[in-house]
Amino acid sequence: MKNLKKLFVFLMLAVALPALAATKTVTLAVPSMTCPVCPITVKKALNAVPGVSKVDVSFAKKHAVVTYDDAKTNVAALTKATADAGYPSTPEGKAK
Repeated sequence: MKNLKKLFVFLMLAVALPALAATKTVTLAVPSMTCPVCPITVKKALNAVPGVSKVDVSFAKKHAVVTYDDAKTNVAALTKATADAGYPSTPEGKAK
């Protein structure tokens, strides 16, 4: 009976833990993009971050909108990725 209870608790945790992760979206200001080709590099750098599911980069607005799994990455990792690619960025407001 004890083993059955342990198995039940384990299964409940296995099902519940993925639900704790949340998809978030953040807009990063990327003011150093100076030409229409820059967004390609920024998008490639952000897509390489594990947990990123969507990236939209606007040269005209000089920002990137990133959707990511907060259990796999965070805003600091995203800004590091753009900085490492030569395009420092900062979050515009809080992640949603």
